[in-house]
Amino acid sequence: MRTVFGLAPILFSTLLASASAHGETPLARAFADAAQRQPATAAHGERHRAVAARRAAADAWTAAPPSLEVATRSDRFNRRNGVQENELGLVMPLWLPGERSSSQALAEAEFNEMHGHSTSRRLRLAQVLRETWWAWQSARNEVALAGERVAAATRLRDDVARRLAAGDLSRADLNQAEGALAQGRALQAEAQSAELGLRYRLENLSGRPVGEAEVQPEPEPAAAPDEHPALREMAAHGEVARRQVDLARAQGRANPELTLSTRTDRAAHGEPTEQTWALALRIPFAAGPRQDARVATANAEAIETAVELERERERLTLEAAATRLQLEAARQQLVAAEERARLARENRGFYEKSFRLGESDLPTRLRIDSEAFEAERALSRARIALAQGISQWRQSLGLLPE
Repeated sequence: MRTVFGLAPILFSTLLASASAHGETPLARAFADAAQRQPATAAHGERHRAVAARRAAADAWTAAPPSLEVATRSDRFNRRNGVQENELGLVMPLWLPGERSSSQALAEAEFNEMHGHSTSRRLRLAQVLRETWWAWQSARNEVALAGERVAAATRLRDDVARRLAAGDLSRADLNQAEGALAQGRALQAEAQSAELGLRYRLENLSGRPVGEAEVQPEPEPAAAPDEHPALREMAAHGEVARRQVDLARAQGRANPELTLSTRTDRAAHGEPTEQTWALALRIPFAAGPRQDARVATANAEAIETAVELERERERLTLEAAATRLQLEAARQQLVAAEERARLARENRGFYEKSFRLGESDLPTRLRIDSEAFEAERALSRARIALAQGISQWRQSLGLLPE
């Protein structure tokens, strides 16, 4: 039995293929292009250099770079007796007890946080792209169905026009057929406009024309990852907060300074020059309330991050369970839509034949065509909803497009 809605089954012929059969999907390729266009991707190298520099600073032997002190004193501007004194010193800031190890631990935690943030940022981009991608695929489906509806309405209008000329139908019947064709063209224009807007948005994300990408679902995950990237990012941020607490506690005062200096002096013209050496240690007093404020602030950040991590873990667990149930519901909807479309095609074939034989009127034929169109539309939407459900399930598990 022939059906005029033949484009939709062809368009979605590979929708339910297995992951091993299709390899990398067009969605995954679009995601790779979009990820390369992100400003954070361009700046990732410099951020990596900054974190590496902080790690190197924490590994240094001194708390800050050494400084050189130079001083001179003479009486050339008043008595001119030849008094001359020069001093040269090297000042080295020293680590406080536990400060160096705390700084090293903090630098390592910041390094892990940077990588966790990068992965989580890619996952957020994947969510935006997935939503746009499947909205665009749904719009393409509407365009394809609208085109088929216009084609079917055109054939029906031509058939009615011929039968009107033969005297089998009235002018009112032709008006009804013309009205159905006009309605189909209006729906087609609306669908094309919606598809064009989503196409431009998708091309803006990926940076290249999307063409006529195949509607291909992502592979279903065989198992959930060990931990969601968002949780890894928050855990890394919490580790940074805890290390900041340790560092704040270790930095109870300003860094002591060790100074090694030498001085040369001459009492007057003709007197011998003498040189002396000095070793000095500068120990600042405790910071007091300023230190307490730093520790309390860092500790509050650590506590807040720990609580946020638990709440986010609960949310992601519930979200993954909900998307899994929604995916199963989408499967059931697809089965029901396939059965409805099969019955609608059969009915349409019956009424096409009876209309040609003059056994049914035009309003009944138009109603049956409309029911068949809606059934095919529901079927294609169910197929896209199933593919979108798989993407949403993968997103809830923290998996990037494949």
